[in-house]
Amino acid sequence: MSRLEAVAGRQVRDAAPLFAALGDETRLRLIGRLSAGGPGSITQLSARSQVSRQAITKHLRVLSDAGLVRSTRRGRERVWDLEPRRLDDAHEYLDRISQQWDAALERLRTFVDG
Repeated sequence: MSRLEAVAGRQVRDAAPLFAALGDETRLRLIGRLSAGGPGSITQLSARSQVSRQAITKHLRVLSDAGLVRSTRRGRERVWDLEPRRLDDAHEYLDRISQQWDAALERLRTFVDG
């Protein structure tokens, strides 16, 4: 395996849990709420939701394990906040895939026109 392939493999292994965490509707909504409204407690994040506080907590743990959110203690509550660096990682990974796809389409176009 070349060094480039090894780096690409590490990038995929790093990106897989990130995209797995984002691959759930409830977790995407939590990311959206944190992104639009800033930090929130379990009570705030579960308000106006069909999902229980316990389920929200489990989803936040998945997001935390993927590095997408972090929590801090404020008195008796745990407050959750978005970790934008990991969203930047997702964006960069998708940009790379988009560039590879564009290059593949260009090669196909050249082959067909050629």
